[in-house]
Amino acid sequence: MTATPSPPPASNPSGDASRRGETRRVLLAAPRGYCAGVDRAVIAVEKALEQYGAPVYVRHEIVHNKYVVKTLEKKGAIFVEETEEVPEGNIVIFSAHGVAPVVHDEAKRGKLATIDATCPLVTKVHKEAVRYAGEDYDILLIGHEGHEEVVGTSGEAPEHITIVDGPDDVQNVEVRDPEKVVWLSQTTLSVDETMETVGALKGRYPNLLSPPSDDICYATQNRQVAVKQMGAEADLVIVVGSKNSSNSVRLVEVALGAGARDAHLVDYAEEIDEAWLEGVNTVGVTSGASVPEILVHGVLDWLAQRGYEDVETITAAEESIAFSLPKELRRDLRAEARSAVEG
Repeated sequence: MTATPSPPPASNPSGDASRRGETRRVLLAAPRGYCAGVDRAVIAVEKALEQYGAPVYVRHEIVHNKYVVKTLEKKGAIFVEETEEVPEGNIVIFSAHGVAPVVHDEAKRGKLATIDATCPLVTKVHKEAVRYAGEDYDILLIGHEGHEEVVGTSGEAPEHITIVDGPDDVQNVEVRDPEKVVWLSQTTLSVDETMETVGALKGRYPNLLSPPSDDICYATQNRQVAVKQMGAEADLVIVVGSKNSSNSVRLVEVALGAGARDAHLVDYAEEIDEAWLEGVNTVGVTSGASVPEILVHGVLDWLAQRGYEDVETITAAEESIAFSLPKELRRDLRAEARSAVEG
């Protein structure tokens, strides 16, 4: 979805004298940045503000990126931790990570109009959880305890779901019937670690059922594949993304696992430490699925000013997926919220 930028112009042709004569280059991962689910969620907030006017409340960060959240706040979005913080008669948007059914109930009790910006791929996992719980399976949800997506999925069938937080957690799992067990996963995990966890689970439960399709989303997989391809060649990999972004954190781990000598996560170019460039000829650059391209351009400009002007794109996949906006944006939610308060 994200267009590949042209190599930035040379801002500092002289560069660092101590590095003259070295071949310095940037490997730029593609795809990177916004995935279809993030794009949909961010546009949903922007459209709601245009259509209904401020304030529009958002439960939790719409996506895990500081820049995106700050930008939307300036436009009139108000981010809250809990639904009860939204005054009755207002609009609340649920984030791309999804929410449990109890949150929808809270919104109804609070007489709120809602816009559900949950990523459709997360919604798929929710539906799988409901289906397997209806068939009385024990569901082993591979994911990070406390992550918003895991909390939302667990809430669909809490009596059937056990969270498995990585391979080391497998030994703690207990199920009712080893013959009726299925695994699901958080969509933003490392593919390799997830399959390692699945392997360990199958060691205990040989008849463990797999979901009909991989839960880890296409965008997460594509970004990890691109980083693997450039990791072996890069002395340093810079991942643009926020620390609370699971898929961004995973990209750092994947880069190191692929052979990169060093890898760091930054929100902005200003966070890059020049000491990281010591002895570095090749820098890999990528960004998490909730990162706008403007932040990547900032990193490329910063590197160009230090002599890393040669940019080569490493393409792992082409992405053309797009999701339609939430159906609630086609209704007059302000009028619905007023009716709820008055009615």
